[in-house]
Amino acid sequence: MKKMSYVKRTCICAVCIALCYVLPLAFHAFGAGTVFLPMHIPVLLCGMICGWGYGAFCGIAGPLISHALSGMPPATALVSMLPELCVYGLACGLLLRFIRTKSTYADLYIALISAMLLGRIAGGAARVLFYLSGASGMTGLSFSMLASTYFVEGLPGIAIQLLVLPTLVFTLMKARLIPERYPKTAD
Repeated sequence: MKKMSYVKRTCICAVCIALCYVLPLAFHAFGAGTVFLPMHIPVLLCGMICGWGYGAFCGIAGPLISHALSGMPPATALVSMLPELCVYGLACGLLLRFIRTKSTYADLYIALISAMLLGRIAGGAARVLFYLSGASGMTGLSFSMLASTYFVEGLPGIAIQLLVLPTLVFTLMKARLIPERYPKTAD
């Protein structure tokens, strides 16, 4: 199977951006948005399937459109979500472009875990700078308090991402809906 066309990648990116709006609405209806990180899933998926440029765009456009349409995430959360999600999509796409272990699952997990760490670092740094600068109007917050809540609160969402995303991408490859990473050659 040949590479995906520009049109197909653009359509997949648009669907992922729409999911950045729809998934959080569903999760927030049950009060589980900040725990399960529903907006992160389509951004990481977009980076894995479409590449770094589309992933980075999805990571910026998704939260901005969701904020404009529903007010979620709130403006104070956008400060950390925009860099985090942009890095998620960017890093996932870039890493998958260069990592070649000859195992699709290994490639997907290495790229996913690395992108998740880099994105959390970028988002955490933005959050710390925002809150510690006093721009948020909140006082009495320490670096360790911000860092621990930022990383610990989302652990269930991180687990879901690790379980669902590589399997979903692998399934899409096997169904020939997206190009296989290591296509079998005809003997």
